[in-house]
Amino acid sequence: MTKRADTSSPPFHNIDPARAAERLGPRVDTTRFAKAATFCARGRDDMARRGYAPDGTKSLRRFSIWEITRYLIPVAAAHLRRVLKANPDLPQGEGEAGAKWFTLDEVLRLRDHFAEEGAANKEYRPWRPEGLPAKITAVANFKGGSGKTTTCVHLAMAAALDGYKVLVIDLDSQASMTSLLGGKVADEWQTVFPLLARDYARAVNQENLVREAEGQSPLPLDETLTEALEVSPRNLIQSTHWPNIDLIGAQLNLYWSEFQIPVWRMNLKSWSLWDALSNALNEEGLLDEYDLVFLDTPPALGYLTINSLSAADILLVPLGASFLEFDSTGRFFDMLYSTFASIEEGENAQRRRAGLPEMRFEWDVVRAVITRYDAGQQTDLANVIQAYFGDFMTAYRQEFTALVGQAGEQINGIYEADYRDFNRETYLRGREAFDRTYAEFKELLLGSWYRDMKEDEEESHGQTQDA
Repeated sequence: MTKRADTSSPPFHNIDPARAAERLGPRVDTTRFAKAATFCARGRDDMARRGYAPDGTKSLRRFSIWEITRYLIPVAAAHLRRVLKANPDLPQGEGEAGAKWFTLDEVLRLRDHFAEEGAANKEYRPWRPEGLPAKITAVANFKGGSGKTTTCVHLAMAAALDGYKVLVIDLDSQASMTSLLGGKVADEWQTVFPLLARDYARAVNQENLVREAEGQSPLPLDETLTEALEVSPRNLIQSTHWPNIDLIGAQLNLYWSEFQIPVWRMNLKSWSLWDALSNALNEEGLLDEYDLVFLDTPPALGYLTINSLSAADILLVPLGASFLEFDSTGRFFDMLYSTFASIEEGENAQRRRAGLPEMRFEWDVVRAVITRYDAGQQTDLANVIQAYFGDFMTAYRQEFTALVGQAGEQINGIYEADYRDFNRETYLRGREAFDRTYAEFKELLLGSWYRDMKEDEEESHGQTQDA
């Protein structure tokens, strides 16, 4: 006769302290953390390879004619096949005539062909106004688990599929974005850290010129700062398995920036620490070479996040449809106000004394984005959140679908998932969740560029009239 478990009392009643003590194991010292970290590193590599090629590197799948003509190039499948047959110099893909598959690089080449030879009324390449720099988008919230990295990586991938050239910068020492894009980062010298150090070192050099003229002792430059002066942003950029996505990755030691930056600031209070990343991105033509730069930030309003927000044109703030995440996001906005208003106040006090024009931080657009949305359970609360945020929130709520969950288990983005591995409804629903998020982001992007273009035209026209 099978003995049934006693369900008359909850499981946290009648726990035997002696038996509990037996299950504790020995007390833990610091070396046990090292052992746990080693096991996790092995497991992480093991799990990551589920989405990697046998040699340990990530590779991007091929795209079928159905996907290309439905999502990537606005032509009919039959017309694409006719064009391929008539132009044997174009990429022909792999497989039989009726089921050809193409790499993304080949898709981009096909897109270029149609842009030159196709119908004049169709958009084969995404719009970017000539002569204007790339737009920088920061995805930030100090609430962990809000969907920052998921949102950031899928926007980057969607933009790449759309034909834009993308640079992704991972500023989170947990390096989830770096893992998703297959980045290899040995130490902090392959992260943004040397760019921040270089900016401070340059400020020290400028200060020392003033000190020399006034007969004062110079501020010291240690070995780290001297080495950082030789680093270019281009030294840090690595290609990914996406032909039009590049990466500046992160790793654990990047976190030390949060301790080092305030030390540098104490040594030189005139250093504008919040401009370090922006200064690096504005050099060497990076913002002309790329169309979009995405910044994935840590779950904290520290110095790395402040640098990201200062550099950004567009700020996206993901949050879940829960009271706690709504409350946390409200506090995030409050801290943004306090932090940047304080910087403005301090800087402008000095500028007024020096007779210089005042500065202010400004973003093209800021939007909160509801992520991991469950319409069956969260509609009422999401409507309340939408009412309070008003035009600070995107209209579309990013649903959590089976495709998102399964792709995440394989260390992939949903755009990397092969639709043949899912039933049709699951794939289409999951893809739509991020296509609609990207569509709303793209509208913000194009609107920002268009406004800049019109302002430039008006300024140019005004200068012509004055002349």
